[in-house]
Amino acid sequence: MAKWEVDYAINDKGIVSEDMVEKPAHYNVGNIECIVYLKDNLPWEAFTGYLEGNAKKYMHRWRHKGKPVEDLKKAVWYLERLIQELDGK
Repeated sequence: MAKWEVDYAINDKGIVSEDMVEKPAHYNVGNIECIVYLKDNLPWEAFTGYLEGNAKKYMHRWRHKGKPVEDLKKAVWYLERLIQELDGK
């Protein structure tokens, strides 16, 4: 499964919860995920700048928001997505 496909977790009580790093529900409303829409509608330079900026944003705020591991995972997600773009994958 690609990192931008729908991904939910089932906890030990059988409750389905969204993955706030890989697939937050607020980015998956409608028929197309936000990241796919942005890639489709931005020039390559703008899209890669968006990915870089988001990685930097989460690196900047991880100490201050109260969810450091989640923010660092989000930074990694955007960095990995940027690497995929640069690799042409």
